[in-house]
Amino acid sequence: MLNTQDFRKHAHVMADWMADYFENVEHYPVMSQVKPGEIKSQLPGSFNESPEKFEEIFKDFEKIIMPGITHWESPNFFAYFPASKSKASVLAEMVTATLGVQGMVWLTSPAATELEDRMMEWMRDLLGLSAEWTGSIQDTASTGTFNALITAREKASGYQINQKGFAGMPQYRIYASEQAHSSIDKNVKIAGFGIDNLVKIPVDKNFAMIPEKLEVAVREDLAKGFHPLFVLGAMGTTGTTAVDPLDKIGQIAQTYNLWYHVDAAYSGAALIVPEFRWMSKGMEMADSMVFNPHKWLFTNFDCNLYYVKDPKALTQAYSITPEYLKTDTDTEVNNYRDWHIQLGRRFRALKLWFVLRSFGAEELRQIIRHHCEWADWLKEEIEQSTQFELLAPVPVNLVCFRYNDGKMSEEELNAFNEKLMKEINASGKIFMTHTKLNGKYTLRWVGGHPELTKGHVERAWALMKEMAAHLGR
Repeated sequence: MLNTQDFRKHAHVMADWMADYFENVEHYPVMSQVKPGEIKSQLPGSFNESPEKFEEIFKDFEKIIMPGITHWESPNFFAYFPASKSKASVLAEMVTATLGVQGMVWLTSPAATELEDRMMEWMRDLLGLSAEWTGSIQDTASTGTFNALITAREKASGYQINQKGFAGMPQYRIYASEQAHSSIDKNVKIAGFGIDNLVKIPVDKNFAMIPEKLEVAVREDLAKGFHPLFVLGAMGTTGTTAVDPLDKIGQIAQTYNLWYHVDAAYSGAALIVPEFRWMSKGMEMADSMVFNPHKWLFTNFDCNLYYVKDPKALTQAYSITPEYLKTDTDTEVNNYRDWHIQLGRRFRALKLWFVLRSFGAEELRQIIRHHCEWADWLKEEIEQSTQFELLAPVPVNLVCFRYNDGKMSEEELNAFNEKLMKEINASGKIFMTHTKLNGKYTLRWVGGHPELTKGHVERAWALMKEMAAHLGR
């Protein structure tokens, strides 16, 4: 076990290593180049009974573990959605780990609760939400959406499903678009509704939910004796960042008394920029929403903001207070253990506080603007190209496209684009992922690193054209 003197020595070494990593990360192969099983084969099959020197542990980290890292922190990472941290967030995470705060109730660490209170207010105002929203910091958007489902379920049942189970209850129906994040499918299953009661609503040519189809589905379910309960609207889908018509969905939700939940996990970051708030039109009709600062607001994973208008309904669904958790302050403060499944809570508010203060709102807005401007530049390059085509609109900073020289069948195009993406990733120079839109193998490019420059975007586009030309030959 390390003593304080050794800890201090090794902490200085590791701080230097981390600073070097930040400076050099864009020169690493973005996607790990190892083969399956390669890392595990280098790790002993059994653990040591005796302690090892920290120097040896760290040497093995660099030798064995680092080659198996895909570098999400690289500005050349254009895959999935970014989970880009910032240096201030890393420093806060170090303090969080040192303090070891367990923030399950106010008494266990008053600062953790009250800083979280304030960060939820700061972010509410920064996103342009109304003052009626309140909430707490969760781990991921999947958990936030699960909270919304459980709250809707319990409120509709008079909190009886928690007490007696589903026996004798109506057959509840959940609605989401065909492009909604897969977490809604998982949540519907584990919340006990049954996946057959998740109704997927068709999307339009821009991959956004068609509200008229939603209303038809609700009416048909009512006619069959079902109980329409919950609708999810996406302010930025995972596949294309399509924006569902939140206002029209909200009107339907109000007409049929549906719990209305908005998934703004990724694109919610753009709401800090006033010119992107067109996306949130209708948000005021929602009952709950989720947004992840750990995606595009440069805060270490994990940090999800779950906002709700009726916190009493949420806490009534979750609250269990055994004697050992009762305190004298329970009626005066938020005990956030009652705002989600977990009892244990990390001090997530600290890193968000560090990020917001170290950047300032205006610099955050400027970075988001640049990311969207450079995505627009790439979109225009694709539209002007005779070899590539755009496959979806670009509301924020995700570009969906493919190679198409006009000479191949759809089957050949799918095979070519799949091979192109694998070749690009194998180069180690950039990393991208794909989706399928209307059966078309689609390349997804998204740039969200806080230190991304237009030069990174230009080099990525040049590489894509070069490799496509090489494969074409």
